Amino acid sequence: MSRKQGKKNINRISVCVLLFLVVVVSIVNVISEFVLENKERVIMVCVGIVVLIIVLLVIKSIVNHQRSELLKEILQNLHLEMIDSQLKEYDDQVIVKSRQSLENYTDIKYFKEHDILGLVQQKAETRKNIKDSLYFFLKDNNYQNRPQYGYVREQLVNYMQMLDGYRVLITYITSAGNNRGQRILHVNEARIKELTEHPEYLMTKGEYNKFLKQKAKEELNAKKHSLYGRVNEIIDFANESKEMFIVKNQVKVLDELVQKLFDKTINGIQKVSTIDSDEWGMFENYISTIGNQIQELVKNDNRIRDYYESESFSKIKETCSLLTQSQRDFNNYINEKTQLITRLFGTRIVRNETKNEDTYNYLRPYKKSITPFTAEVSSAVFGSAENNPIGYIIKYFYPNKSQYKVQIEKLRVLIEELETLKEAQGIIENYKKDYQQYIKDVPKFVMDNDEDGFYSRLGLATINESVLNVEYRFIYTSDGGMAQRSFTVPMNEENIVELINQLESKLSLDVLVKEQRALMTNKLRRYIKERDNYTCCQCGNSIYTEPNLLLEIDHIIPISKGGLTQEDNLQTLCWKCNRKKGAKLSF
Repeated sequence: MSRKQGKKNINRISVCVLLFLVVVVSIVNVISEFVLENKERVIMVCVGIVVLIIVLLVIKSIVNHQRSELLKEILQNLHLEMIDSQLKEYDDQVIVKSRQSLENYTDIKYFKEHDILGLVQQKAETRKNIKDSLYFFLKDNNYQNRPQYGYVREQLVNYMQMLDGYRVLITYITSAGNNRGQRILHVNEARIKELTEHPEYLMTKGEYNKFLKQKAKEELNAKKHSLYGRVNEIIDFANESKEMFIVKNQVKVLDELVQKLFDKTINGIQKVSTIDSDEWGMFENYISTIGNQIQELVKNDNRIRDYYESESFSKIKETCSLLTQSQRDFNNYINEKTQLITRLFGTRIVRNETKNEDTYNYLRPYKKSITPFTAEVSSAVFGSAENNPIGYIIKYFYPNKSQYKVQIEKLRVLIEELETLKEAQGIIENYKKDYQQYIKDVPKFVMDNDEDGFYSRLGLATINESVLNVEYRFIYTSDGGMAQRSFTVPMNEENIVELINQLESKLSLDVLVKEQRALMTNKLRRYIKERDNYTCCQCGNSIYTEPNLLLEIDHIIPISKGGLTQEDNLQTLCWKCNRKKGAKLSF
């Protein structure tokens, strides 16, 4: 642009400014003349405006007070008086050092840098409860016709919006300390829930693999607990039902069913290592089968109980009363014999209630019936008892040697009494035939499941099979109940005779041992040591090489194996060799 054209532009601007000033001055003059001519009117208008402003301010103050009081009343009613102090524009603040970080900062990055997802989830849950409270209040309440409710409603809606999730203020501050931008990172309820349900989002690859393994383990344990829960339901049902069983011999059947259930679940469930194993279906079917069998057992017992409480059974019992009275003496005699049998056996093992548990104590104990002559032993003893049952019966059930003579006599009586009861059982069967003419229409399920109980309730003596077939039992249960083995030794005539023979043998051996021990005098000990030149006949060590050597006199054939206390059966041994030999024939 030339200098000449620049001067023309400046002149034009100057003219425009001059014209504007002339117009402004003219307007001011006109207004001044109007005010001077209408001074009173202008004053009145100004006063009116001031009064109007004051009135509006007063009205606004009243309205604000009404709004504040209504909001306060509603918040108090909802127990949310402190809501303003709980809600802020943002919950946390993060400073970044670049524009790109400001734009790309995510909730994943925030929670990785700040390990507070659990706390945020708790805070979000608390806010959600408050939000739900406000939601249901706004949906239906008694304040809707109150003045200023519309405004208060908007305020509550704003609260609800602020109560959604968690907010983080992201601020970009340069190295020089200048604020170059900021934004709010809003993590809503749905996102917080998603991150909580999927912790793997915040994990490294290694952490994620570990998480998958832990999750698989938890699912596996949950599956196991589910099956254990079903087993526990059956155990609870069995424990509750067996105490009311009217058919006592069915208790043994119930015990066997529960034992099968324990064996299958304890030994099997813990061994399954994967959640997708086909074995789960097998366990579920097996548990259902056992459960159904136990329910059927209890159902049958209840049916029998109902029959014994019925009028039909009362009539049969009344009809048979004369027949029962004629057999009273015989019945009493049989009952005496039965009670005598139980007193003729060895010591009853007193032991605690059997508890079947798995290693982690998931299964509740079952109140298992305890067989009177049952010994719970270790694995080593169990194996030895299988090879020498009579010997271990003596050890566990006849432990008192001073009572051997009395117990031998009892066992001889026992053989006779068992034979008597077997003959009596035949007579009882004949008596049952006499009852046939009086008992009609007895349900088949009663006679099939509780024939002895039926006749016993009529007054006829019965002999329980458990009396005639007494048996000793040995049980081994592993630690935690993970495995169980057992075997029984029936006390038939053959085994009772063998038991008597072994008791008599031990009694004779005991006398022999005492006699032979008495023959071992101090004089004989000194003689054997001198004969053997104070030297161990096994290792050759002597008091000449070891002055403080302890020497002992040993029976070459032990007394317990029939050895005698005489010179040719005695030798000198050092204490080490004697301990090593023990009661053996040789080293």
